Amino acid sequence: MWFSSVVDSGGKDSCYNMMQCISAGHQIVALANLRPDESQVGTDELDSYMYQTVGHHTIDLYAEAMDLPLYRRTIRGKSLATAQVYSKCEGDEVEDLYELLKLVKEKEEVEGISVGAILSDYQRVRVENVCKRLSLQPLAYLWQRGQEELLREMIESGVEAVVIKVAALGLDPDKHLGKTLNEMEPYLLELSKKYGAHVCGEGGEYETFTLDCPLFKKKIVVDSAEVVIHSADAFAPVAYLRFLEAHLEDKVSAVPDNYKTSSDIHNS
Repeated sequence: MWFSSVVDSGGKDSCYNMMQCISAGHQIVALANLRPDESQVGTDELDSYMYQTVGHHTIDLYAEAMDLPLYRRTIRGKSLATAQVYSKCEGDEVEDLYELLKLVKEKEEVEGISVGAILSDYQRVRVENVCKRLSLQPLAYLWQRGQEELLREMIESGVEAVVIKVAALGLDPDKHLGKTLNEMEPYLLELSKKYGAHVCGEGGEYETFTLDCPLFKKKIVVDSAEVVIHSADAFAPVAYLRFLEAHLEDKVSAVPDNYKTSSDIHNS
């Protein structure tokens, strides 16, 4: 099956799910990304129930690293239809996903969509709604996996991702932003035991950006970044990294040969 990956911001989950799709015999033909309106100030972090937007400035490099075409659409909708069951709702942010995947299907003739959802029924229901309307198969190999085991698998498989957002008790912007999964794993396990935090960040505790993985032909190197405080809460501050400069570097390790390569970027 040829499929596209919905890469919200290049995080660990979407990356590892693509790796699982490849292992299952599917072929990656394109990447798809929903981004905030860059013409508006302070939109790096959207109040979205569906999408991770921190890190969106570096998505072009993510696609170049994989040598795949990238389809992007600006998020114009809001979280309007928030009931458990979703039906088409004009002006809802889910319809931006529909329009983006409709374009990808028209251009690339994909049959399925890789989705890195692990625990969120809210997201799963909406992705399944969009896929059903477009006759696409959602591929969610991480769904309801044990998070401790899953995080360890990601690290051992070569997913090199860094924390780019923190939003939970026990996570400190000064200490934890920019740390790798391998560096964070012991502390995340500790937070899970102490506060019940989700080890993979499924409760919104943290978000990541992937700098390298076995699917990348080149690795992403961040040259400079700044910390942005979104909410200066005394106990659980919300902050994220904004990458200011980054570039690609060659790597020695080989990548799987069962995906089509191209580096075109399509915006809508």
